[in-house]
Amino acid sequence: MKRLIAILIFTSAAYYLSAKKYEVGKSKPFKSIKSALEKIKDGDTVYVHEGVYKEGNIIICKEVKLIGINFPVLDGQKKYEILSIKSANTLISGFKLQHSGFATLDDPCAIKIYDTRNVSIQGNILDDNFFGIYVQYSINCIIRNNQIVAYGVEEQQIGNGVHCWKSDSLQIIGNRVSGHRDGIYFEFVTNSVIWRNISDGNIRYGLHFMFSNNDSYISNIFRNNGAGVSVMFTHKVKMFNNLFSENWGDAAYGLFLKEISDSYIFGNKFFKNTEGIHMEGTSRIKIENNIFEANGWGMKIQASCMDNEIVSNNFVGNTFDISTNGSLVLNTFNGNYWDKYEGYDLDKNKIGDVPYHPLSLFSVIVENNPPAMLLFRSFMVTLLDKSEKIMPSLTPDNFIDKTPLMHSLKL
Repeated sequence: MKRLIAILIFTSAAYYLSAKKYEVGKSKPFKSIKSALEKIKDGDTVYVHEGVYKEGNIIICKEVKLIGINFPVLDGQKKYEILSIKSANTLISGFKLQHSGFATLDDPCAIKIYDTRNVSIQGNILDDNFFGIYVQYSINCIIRNNQIVAYGVEEQQIGNGVHCWKSDSLQIIGNRVSGHRDGIYFEFVTNSVIWRNISDGNIRYGLHFMFSNNDSYISNIFRNNGAGVSVMFTHKVKMFNNLFSENWGDAAYGLFLKEISDSYIFGNKFFKNTEGIHMEGTSRIKIENNIFEANGWGMKIQASCMDNEIVSNNFVGNTFDISTNGSLVLNTFNGNYWDKYEGYDLDKNKIGDVPYHPLSLFSVIVENNPPAMLLFRSFMVTLLDKSEKIMPSLTPDNFIDKTPLMHSLKL
């Protein structure tokens, strides 16, 4: 065993000692990146100095560290995919990649990772590309601290900022994405994390999940995107400490959940969205310790949802806290704070003595007849809602929080 370890250490040391460094630039041995890549062997490092490099599609087929000095520009001239990575254990860092080709059939990108593993894309600036960073059929890749900006006007004419397809164990960390169709897109991606990113000003979704199980997104900001965030046809997703804000529009949501199960939504803030959370066909989701503030609707829970728990959340300043399109109640509400609650606490245990019905009559009317919103804040509507709370007739009497909190939670 000791002999085997010694052989492995010697082999590893020999590999790194044999690695060479190459330099590319006007006054350097190599004038182009492609000429340097032709000479390198696996494990070598290529330093690219400041300048503008118009070399068409640069294909990386060897394990290499490609490092930019003072952000050299790789220009796709609106014709080419700029970097195509087809080798494992590759690092791309310190470049500005701009003006990739624009096409809908082959999806040209600033950087595309093809069917490989252990690729790291760190600290780059991506400006005016069709797709920003595209990962397909890959494992253990890291996309970290990149600025990804595009200027799309219509979603059919622009790709996604970070696009991940049929991959596993990805880390998308600390990126800033704006101006794309979807800021971050996952489809058939498993066991991955999206952490500390800012995705804002994208045409459609800040984040778009589909058929991607056992993933987590943590401490991200999704702000002012066309339709907010969409998570669909997925199970075992963890959503912690994110901000969903200023997603306004007829079909805009802070978070849209469709056919989701066995997931956990904890510690998020939903602020100034048309709908904080919209749920369709969801089951066994726990929504806990979140803040719903200043939204049109705090939550819309459709009749197709069941066995969801909404516990220990703050509902503050929303036009409607809760809405639904059915009369069957298969979800539970417990221990939430509702700023519209007018009950009392005689035993001083900080829990209201009177159960709270968060579903107002007017929200039911508006759900079925949207033009009725014109009557909002009228005296008649206020009177109807007060009457409904005393003697429920049109709203389900078991749509209820039996332990409403008297004071908001400190979240």
